[in-house]
Amino acid sequence: MNVKAKGYILGAIAAATYGMNPLFALPLYKTGMDPDSVLFFRYLFAIPLLGIMIKARGRNFKLKRKQILPLIIMGLLISISSLALFQSYNYMEAGIASTLLFVYPIMVALIMSFFFKEKLTIQTVLCILLALAGIGLLYKGGNGATLSLVGIGLVMASSLSYAIYIVGVNQSVLKDVATLKLTFYVLLFGLTLFLVRVDFGVHLFIVDKWYLWGNLLALAVFPTAISFLCTTRAVQYIGSTPTAILGALEPVTAVFFGVTIFGESLTPRLIGGILMIILAVTLIIVGSNITIYLVRFRKLFPKLPLKHKTRG
Repeated sequence: MNVKAKGYILGAIAAATYGMNPLFALPLYKTGMDPDSVLFFRYLFAIPLLGIMIKARGRNFKLKRKQILPLIIMGLLISISSLALFQSYNYMEAGIASTLLFVYPIMVALIMSFFFKEKLTIQTVLCILLALAGIGLLYKGGNGATLSLVGIGLVMASSLSYAIYIVGVNQSVLKDVATLKLTFYVLLFGLTLFLVRVDFGVHLFIVDKWYLWGNLLALAVFPTAISFLCTTRAVQYIGSTPTAILGALEPVTAVFFGVTIFGESLTPRLIGGILMIILAVTLIIVGSNITIYLVRFRKLFPKLPLKHKTRG
């Protein structure tokens, strides 16, 4: 197998492992586990995994004093993004929310245009309109039911927080920090939010079956460690843009698991909306400089689904 083929396979694996979140998270919620507890354990288990990866590569954990405050802010942004997305799953299905979340590259392009004077091209504007049209198709299903505006707002807040994080890291003193070390500390500082939310362990939900601990560990291993490593290697083999484009498989994978395993609905109208959003984001990545802002971070903090949407 040549290097290019390996790169595409690894890129696809990275996207597929990201989309496996519902597979491991939904059984936890069925037992009554709350999202704060799941996020707490996911971050807690992922941190030592990243630490081992850092040591295995012969890197150190040293930080400069000027990097500490920005890392705290970035950690809080990531944890807020995760929390907002968790709440959105109270109002919509996992596949739809994962697709809506995928508009964050477009938000990155807008932030770079408005705040850092990066040129907003006609192609970017058309892609934004295409994505909005896709969201419009998702908003109203084939049976006439509409998505909750609260749910959409929460997903957009999650996507915006993630976009701000991506731009913030690349436009600050953190841009020269090694990715593994950056991820380690962002997760570490992000963990503090969930530590507070579970009242320092007082309201932490502890699972009582051994296989559920396997689910928690799997959330840290597959969407975080494996996805991150495969993305890094894919970039080395095939480059940033093809790897970023393969990210379009992420919402597709989430939709696949949602429909085949968890019984979520899929209509021609929803398929059309999903494809329009994926196409818009893919064209944004191909035709813009934002690829360099996305690839380094796009796989590091996968979001977990909460539960099936509440109708009405």
